[in-house]
Amino acid sequence: MKLEERCKSIELIVSDVDGVLTDGGVLLDNEGIEAKQYHIRDGLGVKVWRKAGFRFGIITGRNSQTVRLRSSELGIDVVRQGIDDKLSVANDLLEQFGLTSQQFAYIGDDLPDLPVVRMAGLGVAVQDAAAELREAAHYVTQLPGGRGAVRELVELILKAQGRWADIVRSF
Repeated sequence: MKLEERCKSIELIVSDVDGVLTDGGVLLDNEGIEAKQYHIRDGLGVKVWRKAGFRFGIITGRNSQTVRLRSSELGIDVVRQGIDDKLSVANDLLEQFGLTSQQFAYIGDDLPDLPVVRMAGLGVAVQDAAAELREAAHYVTQLPGGRGAVRELVELILKAQGRWADIVRSF
């Protein structure tokens, strides 16, 4: 199936956090307080996706207060942290929302994301992802993780669905 055809049926995007919504760096201060840097274009991408009437979710292996804060700020529909088996959670989300794998896009950067990328109707790897993930993905972003890759994915899908021009006009 061609990329554009895969994009047309997508209703749910789920993303990893570290290495996708961030550049993968984790800053810890002397008190053990964690900080992450998020790219503003990815945030707008999430908001645009939700404005178009779709759901956005996060499945991440780590637990972080910064993820809770950023997710709340962006109105992210589903946040699952501390997850070892991302595929099981992804399948649960499909069942919860009554979707098929063909209506589901997942974007990741490393080996724990591999099973979900393989299952998704649109499996995506960020430009600087592990080689194995890039090879398994239907699409590899031009931008690296934490630098607008999620926004790139949202734009790709909405353009394929013929909805991007309406979004742009709404600004």
